[in-house]
Amino acid sequence: MPYSPPPAAPRCAVVDLGSNSVRLVVFEGHGRNPLAIFNEKAVLRLGHGMQASGRLYEAAVAQAFPVLRRYHAIARAMGAEPFEILATAAVRDASNGAEFVAAIEAALPGVAVHVLAGESEATLSAAGLLCGIPFADGILADIGGGSLELVRLAAGRQSQVASLRLGVIRLAERAGGEALRARAVAEEDLATLPWLAEGAGRDLYLVGGAWRALARIHMVQTGYPLAMVHHYTITREAARDLAETIGATGRRALERLPGVSRRRLDDLPYAAIVLRRLLRATGTRRVVFSANGLREGWFLQRMPDEIRAQDPLLAAAEDYARRLGRDPALPPALAAWTAPLFAAETSEQRRLRITACWMSDVGSHDHPEYRAEQAFLRILRQPGVGLDHHARAFLALTVALRYDAELDAGFLAAGRQLLDAQAIQRAAALGVALRLAFTLSAGTPDLLAATSLALESAAGGKTAPRLVLRLDEADGVFAGESVLRRLDRLAQALGAEAAMESIKPVFTPR
Repeated sequence: MPYSPPPAAPRCAVVDLGSNSVRLVVFEGHGRNPLAIFNEKAVLRLGHGMQASGRLYEAAVAQAFPVLRRYHAIARAMGAEPFEILATAAVRDASNGAEFVAAIEAALPGVAVHVLAGESEATLSAAGLLCGIPFADGILADIGGGSLELVRLAAGRQSQVASLRLGVIRLAERAGGEALRARAVAEEDLATLPWLAEGAGRDLYLVGGAWRALARIHMVQTGYPLAMVHHYTITREAARDLAETIGATGRRALERLPGVSRRRLDDLPYAAIVLRRLLRATGTRRVVFSANGLREGWFLQRMPDEIRAQDPLLAAAEDYARRLGRDPALPPALAAWTAPLFAAETSEQRRLRITACWMSDVGSHDHPEYRAEQAFLRILRQPGVGLDHHARAFLALTVALRYDAELDAGFLAAGRQLLDAQAIQRAAALGVALRLAFTLSAGTPDLLAATSLALESAAGGKTAPRLVLRLDEADGVFAGESVLRRLDRLAQALGAEAAMESIKPVFTPR
């Protein structure tokens, strides 16, 4: 019997049938952050030899049918509906592509097979990128085995779109396996798109398995503290050096590089060639790697407008609060309670502070001895697509400190490495403020409402502002030793002097 998920967790499945590999992803839920609960890939190389033959690789075609039957069986067993197949460059360009699609439809009756035009593929890839980076500004480059999709993004909006025959398999075959010829081919094709120059001073967003392989190499070589390609960001110079290094490295040397999949060895030099030419053509300032693309774009386009319009960062935080927190009414109260401490914050700092308030109770059901560490790791490594690495580190560090972790604790090392001194200081202040709030309120908005904080300007010749805690003891809050200690710590973090004003309960004699 097929598994039937509960109504609150609908599932859907998509197969990305590409020139190099075929991949099944099963998504769960109807949220702003696509949650992949199953992911399996088979490397078939359907596009191998197509430059010369014009046809799909016969051995790969034969292998595709048992793989697709398995994927269909998995989707049915997991209760995923719909189940759709998206075919890209190899299938759309091959002379026997239509014949292959007809055979798939005969083998899997009722399964929708969509052969995507190049522009449609690019549009879906851009939708997937924007799912995690809503205001992306620059050039998107999605590389596959058969094609390279390019999209101009302006503050989250798509404009120009193109598809070039610069996938890693196609480029290698067009160049006859010669690196110098591949460079000329890539440069010539990219020159047909003058709008690529609009990426100057902006970001280059890289989507696709070959790009991700390059990112992993760079992360290992630099000792990067977070093994997560999504949102991994490097400078233009670092990307250029990486591309040049890979391009100049022979196969045997590539095999010895840490983090390199043997299946990607033949592709990496051509991915590096395209990256180097893209850097020249776009004049980009940074390179941002994305694990989101075609499949996430397919998922997000199925979501209602109100879900697509959500901020992915805040949506992830609110989901955490509903699943792991104790009172969903508390985070907005915490956001208002902490606001007076950060009057000069930027809009992005405010967004992160509010997100931290939503995530501040995620360890409530963990063992008390490990709450800080569990919360830190849970937030740093969560699957939410809207968190860049800075946001992950800031939020994880803030919540760990809310659970009374020491800033120099060993398990916080990754968070400290990903943040500059100013961000660490801000995380420390917010974390201590949240710790004080939970001490006063026991995690309830009613008790928190009986207290307030104010950061008052220095007066009377004093150089430090006053941090004033006001509370109404009639409502069940009082300044015990732990409150006073945490108030002092918060004042120290803010460079202020601590002060307290309390309203004592009035007892009327009978």
